[in-house]
Amino acid sequence: MTAAAGAEARRVELTFRGIVLGVLICLVFTAANVYLGLKVGLTVATSIPAAIMTMALLRAFKDATIWENNIVQTVASAAGAMASVIFVLPGLVIVGAWTGFPFWTTFGLCATGGVLGVMYTVPLRRALVTNSDLPYPEGVAAAEVLKVGSGARGDGAEAAADGKRGLTAILLGSASSALFALIVGTRAFAAELATSFRVGAGATGIGASMSLALFGAGHLMGLAVGMAMLTGIVIAWGVAVPVLTNLYPDAAASAADAAGAIWTGKVRFIGAGAIGISAIWTLAKLAAPVWRGLSSALTAQGLRAAGGSAGLDRTEQDMPIGAVAGVSVVCMIPIGVLIFNFLQGGALSGLAIPLTAAAVAYIAVAGFAIAAVCGYMAGLIGSSNSPVSGLAILAVLGASLIVGAIGAGALVGDPMPLVAFALLVTSALLAVAVAANDNLQDLKTGQLVDATPWRQQAALVVGVIAGSAMIPLVLDLLNTSNGFAGAANLSAIADDPLPAPQAALISTIAKGVIGGQLDWGLIGIGVLVGSGLILVDEVLRRTTRFSLPPLGVGMAIYLPPSATVPVVFGAVAGWLYDRRVANRPDSEAAKRLGVLVVSGLIVGESLFNVALAGLIVATNSGTPLALAPQGFGPGPWLALAAYVAVMAGLYAWAGRRRA
Repeated sequence: MTAAAGAEARRVELTFRGIVLGVLICLVFTAANVYLGLKVGLTVATSIPAAIMTMALLRAFKDATIWENNIVQTVASAAGAMASVIFVLPGLVIVGAWTGFPFWTTFGLCATGGVLGVMYTVPLRRALVTNSDLPYPEGVAAAEVLKVGSGARGDGAEAAADGKRGLTAILLGSASSALFALIVGTRAFAAELATSFRVGAGATGIGASMSLALFGAGHLMGLAVGMAMLTGIVIAWGVAVPVLTNLYPDAAASAADAAGAIWTGKVRFIGAGAIGISAIWTLAKLAAPVWRGLSSALTAQGLRAAGGSAGLDRTEQDMPIGAVAGVSVVCMIPIGVLIFNFLQGGALSGLAIPLTAAAVAYIAVAGFAIAAVCGYMAGLIGSSNSPVSGLAILAVLGASLIVGAIGAGALVGDPMPLVAFALLVTSALLAVAVAANDNLQDLKTGQLVDATPWRQQAALVVGVIAGSAMIPLVLDLLNTSNGFAGAANLSAIADDPLPAPQAALISTIAKGVIGGQLDWGLIGIGVLVGSGLILVDEVLRRTTRFSLPPLGVGMAIYLPPSATVPVVFGAVAGWLYDRRVANRPDSEAAKRLGVLVVSGLIVGESLFNVALAGLIVATNSGTPLALAPQGFGPGPWLALAAYVAVMAGLYAWAGRRRA
């Protein structure tokens, strides 16, 4: 046996314990990301914190390797991916089609769509990963974390210490945010700081949620997104709300009510238009490189098929293309069955066959194109920053037009069944998109640590299925405890509905296209605003080192300031922290600890709130932890002081010099 063959024989990569550990981490991060997505309309990639946790936990096994670590983080990273289906799924409750989330339908749509997304990106790996100069920021960062943890960077003792510090950072951030959220639950700390005031005959206001998770999300998103959101806040609450409340004054309403009504009824539609045009522009810019990537992938696959796979290097061994095609076809069967069953017994039962056929064809064809786009965007700007929600907007437009054309005239005066059907189809398509968004990022990590592609692809399938099983459980729990703002039949226990902003926006678009309820004038204004933002962003990118992502601006116009102001604070604080440690010899380690601490903030608060939702349901009380009275006087000041102190302390710990 040669030395190389001996090394391969000792390779520990795809193991049962690795799969189990990856699934457990996946379930934790899935629950956290589902809550975060419903709260603020954003999710975060989990590859890096998962890699740190894996690195520390697998040290208990002497034969653990960097490749097994990679498999665990690959399974776990599906949490960040599959949780993004909540950008659409709650829309079915919002429009009244569902009162909860039927497990097998929800799981089936997520799992089959996610597996299809993994299959669709297999032929793209060589073009978009191996033979590409795309940066894959999160994939490269995760690979560096794994190398440090395995001793490939520095000596073993140093790597072990780095792994322990990383795990400590996540646990410290998690405990801090969970404890803070617990005190908020007792009402000793205020949940939000807000003020409203008159501007002439009109009004406006500003507010900030006392959420450490949103602060952490801002740090991870970076200064460019933070400044984009600040711009959106200024446009919405510094310009649009004051102007429109003066144009449509309501003297009988309080300043808060007047400003809130105008923002809800008018300004949010401006934000929707800005988001829509920004998404279209992003996709248009990617059309040429995506086409080149597809062409290259098909050419490479043809060459491999002609030469056979026997002589392929291990690092070039993908899942066999025949198996990929077979699994892809098989996935379409349960998708078709779920869609057909959704239509049976309802107002659209007479059109069940043509609507199902059109939906399956749409998912099959559009899904491949979206997988390619998402894979390229993940490589270009990272999974967290990839505008998947923008793709969802375009996907629901396409689904609405298709089902509207087939079902035109079938429903008189009640377009809701068609709207619900369009949302169901878009949910399956989004599952394809988010799995693809994550897959190639993980395969880049694998390439950098010398992993075997087909093993990673198999691990991704496991992660997709595990995350998909968790999603309906968490969604149903949160729907019962809190519900979603704007839901047709809101009957939650707590008087604190989750905004579910992306799902609400996509539902509004579907209703507008199919039922003619969309205020196209306000949407048009938003398109003009978004076009101006695109121009500004392009000028900045071409002439300076700065940017102003228009999607971020549109999101801040659409979201309430309570959800976006903490993100802005987190982005600025993260930038200041990185600058403070930038010139030190251990700057990269300090920056990495900062990332892990704020990742812990997201995990801790999100998991606490999922647990709180369970307590609300179990006790049938909207405020089961309340100790202080509603409107407790010192609450806002106590919350603000503690908020600042906690973050100052965590940043001081992460940034202190270590020998």
